[in-house]
Amino acid sequence: MPEEIKWGIIGLGHIAHSFAQAFKYVENARLVAVASRSTEKAKAFAQKYNVPKAFGTYEALIRCQDIQVVYIATPHGRHYEDMTLCLEHGKAILCEKSFTLNAAQAKTIFEKAMRKKIFVMEAMWTRFLPLMQKLKELVATHEIGYLRLFSADLGFNFPFDPQSRLFNPQLGGGALLDVGVYPISLSQWILGLPTLISSQVVMGKTGVDEQAVMAFKYDDGVLASLFTSIRSVTPSRGVIMGTEGMIEIHGPLYRPAALTVRKTNKSPETIEVPLTGNGYNYEIEEVNQCLRAGRTESLWMPWADTIAVMEIMDRLRKQWGMRYPQEL
Repeated sequence: MPEEIKWGIIGLGHIAHSFAQAFKYVENARLVAVASRSTEKAKAFAQKYNVPKAFGTYEALIRCQDIQVVYIATPHGRHYEDMTLCLEHGKAILCEKSFTLNAAQAKTIFEKAMRKKIFVMEAMWTRFLPLMQKLKELVATHEIGYLRLFSADLGFNFPFDPQSRLFNPQLGGGALLDVGVYPISLSQWILGLPTLISSQVVMGKTGVDEQAVMAFKYDDGVLASLFTSIRSVTPSRGVIMGTEGMIEIHGPLYRPAALTVRKTNKSPETIEVPLTGNGYNYEIEEVNQCLRAGRTESLWMPWADTIAVMEIMDRLRKQWGMRYPQEL
């Protein structure tokens, strides 16, 4: 039987609850500790999910000898600091997107992980869903011919709260790092790095981007059109367009339920791949497999892809004249 992998979670917001629920669908993995800046919150979370240990500081969990890998679900502005501490204590890392505030921070984390031979992966959970792996296969085999256009979006109308992680620049707020990273990461996975980037942005009164439209151009003439928002609801879907048809990715973009292949002069074919669990279990399984194999990075979510996405977002923020306080 494979070795049981012992996990910890730091940062106990909404996404941490979804992540904790996923463990019941994963074999030979156990959530053994959680941490919040509030001891009471940590204890309540631990009780809800039957977790043995609860800590009132992130460092206390990271120092815990029972844990092999830490899932970081803190706000973006803390990711670099939290990952640095994990690496100092020899802990493998699964860090929520957006991985860091910028590409320089991401490169530094990966350089440290390489020196210490410690596993690190960005938690772009969508990539590990079975349906998305089918999508990658369809693109690779030229099911719709050669790619020419791509469009994708993700947006929500969140209640305005200047102190929340979505609107507070100190926490890495803004649409780009929180929801824009999904269509950008998908475009990078399918098309690679764009050579030209243009964009339009609406900045909010707290100094973060609230919605943006982005256009990418690639060396081979492919174009991508993306948009994102934290102030409006969007269709939350994607379309890959080729010389012989198109693939529609049904919403929601972060957890699509189906895709439809529409080829010239042929009836549409809708493909559904049912999920086991809530979807987070697939990235947990990937981390576990990598740890058992002694890898420092995932072949499906490699460090180079994370850096590429961060570089795209750096280029966008440079166009907008937007910097976070930690970068000044």
